Amino acid sequence: MVKLHIKRGDESLFLYDTSTQIAIEDLLGELVTVHNGREQVLRVCDEIAELAKYGVTMAPNMQGLTDEQISELKLEDEWAARCQPSGGASEQSTPDPSGRRCGQAPRDKLASVLTRTAEEAKSMMSKKQVAANVCLTVENVKEALDQLRGSTMIVYPMGLPPHEPIRMEFEQNIEEAVAGRQAAKVILHEPTAQLWWAGKEMQRGKKLHEYVGKNEKTKIVAKLQTKGQGAPGREPVVGEEEQKQMMAYAYRRQEQLKKLDEASDDSHLSSEWADPNALKRSFQGVSNVSWRPR
Repeated sequence: MVKLHIKRGDESLFLYDTSTQIAIEDLLGELVTVHNGREQVLRVCDEIAELAKYGVTMAPNMQGLTDEQISELKLEDEWAARCQPSGGASEQSTPDPSGRRCGQAPRDKLASVLTRTAEEAKSMMSKKQVAANVCLTVENVKEALDQLRGSTMIVYPMGLPPHEPIRMEFEQNIEEAVAGRQAAKVILHEPTAQLWWAGKEMQRGKKLHEYVGKNEKTKIVAKLQTKGQGAPGREPVVGEEEQKQMMAYAYRRQEQLKKLDEASDDSHLSSEWADPNALKRSFQGVSNVSWRPR
């Protein structure tokens, strides 16, 4: 299987295994699915971490308001009362600094279920998997989403509010879930996605082996991007780690040359004790003769 190291710009994303016989349009569809799914998992993990600390999201018309403003406007969040965590909320209220969530967090034991599941799912999607040579698949993404969904059902058996971003991520398609949010800029669309390698766009209608050959043990660095962004920057000839090693070697070499310069200093040769004719002059009695007039 050909191993693709997928990047977006200079950012390393994940490794993906495929065959040299796959059509480029099919490969793009798979990569876009994995990329968007990975981003979805990371978004849900971040939201679940907030859910564990501050409880469910408040109604949209109450978000960002202080308690005084809410009471003054006589607003009530019916969903916060309906969507209580299993065993009730924590006895101590934890206000959300951003004003998005109600502050009624689950108890510590159940909160740890959410945070632990989110950390596990996040580690599956981590960029560190590239260094560990672990490939990401569609099945990995689905497994992570199922684990996250299961943890929220355990802690919130009554469900989450319809305006809760976590519920929207699970029930709506990706485009609807991120509409109007910054995350929408990260989403790729299969018809407009492009895959670049070695400064060339891999054209739809061709197969992967037409670019990388038929060796199934090939490993390449390919870049995903949206159509119209132009050619991405080429990969540097020297990797980041190699560059660090070269700079460290250059520094060590520079220090060695400094020490050699200090060791080869010949300024002492002009000293009196280093004069090879000093003994001869002392026998002749002219060692301290001064030719200057007194």
